[in-house]
Amino acid sequence: MFRTILGLQSQFGNILSLSKVCPRNQHFKCALKYSTATSERRKFYQDVSISQGEGGLFEINLDRKKLKTPGGKLFAVPNEALAIAVATEWDSQRDTLKFYTMHLTTLCNTVQDNPTQRNEDQMIKAALKFLETDTICYRVDEPNGLVELQQNEWDPVLHWIENRYNVTIGSSSSILGPEIPESTKSTFRQHLKSYNFWSLTGLEYVITQLKSVVLALGIIDRYLSVEQAVLLSRLEEEYQIRTWGNVEWAHDYDMYELRARTAAGALFVHLSSESSTVKRKLLQD
Repeated sequence: MFRTILGLQSQFGNILSLSKVCPRNQHFKCALKYSTATSERRKFYQDVSISQGEGGLFEINLDRKKLKTPGGKLFAVPNEALAIAVATEWDSQRDTLKFYTMHLTTLCNTVQDNPTQRNEDQMIKAALKFLETDTICYRVDEPNGLVELQQNEWDPVLHWIENRYNVTIGSSSSILGPEIPESTKSTFRQHLKSYNFWSLTGLEYVITQLKSVVLALGIIDRYLSVEQAVLLSRLEEEYQIRTWGNVEWAHDYDMYELRARTAAGALFVHLSSESSTVKRKLLQD
């Protein structure tokens, strides 16, 4: 389990840390319109630990007090891997708690309090709505440079997902976008039903950040890195920046924020899919 956590941290950890350099994250709200609390607060604890409570769930302890959700529920996650990742977020805080850097904690709070009171079917329906307006399915007719860029960068990803899931998606330069076959929607609906409620929350979050089901699944299936998916989601903007220039610091902040949020969502999907079973060696006399 610890090997799994280390592997995922090496893939997503450096990107997640980028969110700490950007104060504009104070105004960030998750895709489900729910956040942990105020953007900052003075640190009120010294030690962070985890413990296994009732039903095999794992809890976060701040000194001797158990962490609770904004809704007042006991903060408890389904496995040790996710608990360690959340505890790391709290342990890495300094004199001031910067909640806008604690994406995994926010996602856990969203699952546990479920402020929108949705079930799995409603979440799947919301996620599939993005398929109808997927970022990489909308193409331009001009300028030629951007047309070629979209073809060169987006077409391989589109072909990958069509082959991976044996579906037809297509692309269009019409304002209405491509007409997605019902069989394609059905295939993705069945696939998303294989995710638990926790993982669906993380996946929907990634889809919302990238405005793309295709790019989100590309990350989760490890066909794309977070950096690649973010750049592909911003392809037109990056093209305009190269053509006309930009305010450099603003562009960098936006890029760092999107990478951090996307990485957190992807990491959350993987960690919330981990088994909660913990194997321990038997002590012999």
